Amino acid sequence: MFVKRDTVEKMTAVGCCGWFSFSFAKKSNKVRGLGDSTSCEFLLDEETEDEDYGFSNKDVADDGSGEDCYFQSPTKQAEENLRSRMQQGFMCREFPVKETHNVLRSEDESGNKTVNEYVYEHKIGGGSYGKVVLYRSKIDGNNYAIKSFHKSYLSKIHVTPSETAMSDVLREVLIMKVLSHPNIVNLVEVINDPATDHFYMVLEYVEGKWVFDGSGPACCLGENTSRKYLRDVVSGLMYLHAHNIVHGDIKPDNLLITGSGTIKIGDFSVSQVFEDDNDEFRRSPGTPVFTAPECCIGESYRGKAADTWAVGVTLYCMVLGKYPFLGETLQDTYDKIINDTLLLPDEMNPLLKSLLEGLLCKDPVQRMTLEDVAQNPWVLGADGPIRPYSCWCRQHNLQTKSA
Repeated sequence: MFVKRDTVEKMTAVGCCGWFSFSFAKKSNKVRGLGDSTSCEFLLDEETEDEDYGFSNKDVADDGSGEDCYFQSPTKQAEENLRSRMQQGFMCREFPVKETHNVLRSEDESGNKTVNEYVYEHKIGGGSYGKVVLYRSKIDGNNYAIKSFHKSYLSKIHVTPSETAMSDVLREVLIMKVLSHPNIVNLVEVINDPATDHFYMVLEYVEGKWVFDGSGPACCLGENTSRKYLRDVVSGLMYLHAHNIVHGDIKPDNLLITGSGTIKIGDFSVSQVFEDDNDEFRRSPGTPVFTAPECCIGESYRGKAADTWAVGVTLYCMVLGKYPFLGETLQDTYDKIINDTLLLPDEMNPLLKSLLEGLLCKDPVQRMTLEDVAQNPWVLGADGPIRPYSCWCRQHNLQTKSA
């Protein structure tokens, strides 16, 4: 079996402590399921932290065969697909993301560090590619989460034979530039000064965290809260898939909750763009314990079906407070994902049980689709069907056709 290593941050936190593939926690060589005593040892390179780079030495690997070279660069493919769709009017932003090509790093009168109009508040998280910092705008007074990177550093990290970490960042920016949905974190501004090594993504700041309602085992959400969150995730993900975008790393860590309790999907660092209905990919997505069985084998897989599996693992975590498949090692985890039977409590709500079995079906052809999930009796609950989101690009196209 072909197995890719991943950073320890991506294997640990499943709750509220991750921001866009960044973790608040210090490096650990243990992996624990929520509410589960199981632990895993992993052989990982040591990571270091400094003021500018956050955590470094991202674990990246390929299968050594060089076969990725036969596939078009994901970033170039994303550029071509997105550019083509923009030309056809498929862009959900009525107003484009602000692009700034000069960086002024300084201090304000109180000695706080500033980047252009943004005043440093405190660090939110650190990750393998950079760090996320809370800044306050001097212009509108609002808080923003800013992801900062060093271009020269990311350009040296190869994630495939033909792709660097900088490619991932640029693809993430390209994708987020076209997105606008109430259940997706909004990209506000990109700051990229050709004369400096600094690169910034200014994102809306979502302050909320997971809110446990006290029912069920420790660290578990109740059915009502889980249903509410799942509906938001499905709405956002259906929107992405309808716009030919596969997220690739759906998990609780990448789901942020607003003060009003709305879920917003974040972290598009491993997301991919596909053309028409051809969502076949080769490069394995995000986080091991949320990886679909077909992705563990090392062959090509369907991105939408893999996202749907990750939704199932996420729902399982929310309801039961642990991972459905977790081994003693990374290899063992993948073996369990591929071979082990899904275990669910006998006393579980039969409708919820059926939903989890459908989402976590190991055969991607037989697995439930998001459209099936949106109509599932447990998901409908007392709120009824999940309403399709009427995005701006579709409204614009309908107006154009009717004119």
